[in-house]
Amino acid sequence: MIIYVWLLLIFLTGAIVGSFINVCVHRLPYEKSILWPLGSRCGSCLRPIKWYDNIPLVSYWILRGRCRLCGARFSMRYFLVELGAGLGFVGLFCLEILVNIHDNEFIKGQKVFLDFGFVPFRCWVWFLYHALLFSFLLAASLCDLEHMEIPIPITLTGTILGLIGATLLPWPWPDPPPLAAVPTPGGQRPWMNLANPALPTGLYPWPVWFPLADRLQPGSWQLGLATGLAGALVGTFLLRSVRSVFFAGRGIEGLGVGDADLMMMAGAFLGWQVVLIAFFVSVFPALVFGVGQLFFRGEASLPFGPSLSAGVLTTMLCWRWIGPKFLPILFDPVLMGVMVLALPVMLFVVSFALRLLRGPGEAAHATDSDR
Repeated sequence: MIIYVWLLLIFLTGAIVGSFINVCVHRLPYEKSILWPLGSRCGSCLRPIKWYDNIPLVSYWILRGRCRLCGARFSMRYFLVELGAGLGFVGLFCLEILVNIHDNEFIKGQKVFLDFGFVPFRCWVWFLYHALLFSFLLAASLCDLEHMEIPIPITLTGTILGLIGATLLPWPWPDPPPLAAVPTPGGQRPWMNLANPALPTGLYPWPVWFPLADRLQPGSWQLGLATGLAGALVGTFLLRSVRSVFFAGRGIEGLGVGDADLMMMAGAFLGWQVVLIAFFVSVFPALVFGVGQLFFRGEASLPFGPSLSAGVLTTMLCWRWIGPKFLPILFDPVLMGVMVLALPVMLFVVSFALRLLRGPGEAAHATDSDR
């Protein structure tokens, strides 16, 4: 029964975070401060909303979606964001801690405590760290959907927090460093054998590279910082490179700078391997969002931020199954070099073929780029 109390508290925490995200979405695209003026105000009469009229989820239905002072109608989006954030927090906790979707050894060892409703401190840290990423991705996606813009304060703040987390929680935290990390007489480290995909999986699924340099020992802050920095750099340069190559071939901008900033933030939280695969995974939700955009709005322009966010979360949660399939490629310098050279060439050929078939790009953009 105790675990249900925790789930209720987690849901309420998520709803409160969702209320704050609504403030960010309402203010940041217009370069307004989220700290001043304190408290929410009615967008119509501009008068402050009392605290008892600003209770997440509840106040919207008590007031029937209207301002108590002037009667102006509030958007249903506020309630839906609070509800979605609360459900997202609960779902993330259930999958990562109760179900242990990552198959982490430390969480396995805490099952007896979790069965009695006691959540160890490290489990809370794991969950809250990914809940923080989820919150940033949700805020960025909502801004992109409503304003076709991802404000830099969201992604820059998220990147800084991700790098701090990477430094404090280096791979393979919360598990102890592998005993086989000490080199054998032959100079090999058995746990780094790429033929064996059963690698230790921590909060950061993989370290920055295999084999590790002597200065980047498992569990060290140097390794954590290197992992976070590599993730941030790969995230931003991957999207910026795709944007440049697509523009060179097609003649229009296919991605916005804000998309690159979003992936920079995700890379700081998860490492470069996850963010690299997440970019390709995001193509599938992009197709779904694109069809929905055409059906409901009749527009060809597509904000790519929500698709990237969905790809990041899907890849993060499914890394247990996705990661081992790409391990031999991602840690092979030769194969990685071939990919780095071949993928831009393929993208340029495809985009140039589209240019020949559909003509040069005009003012209309395939995705949002005015950022």
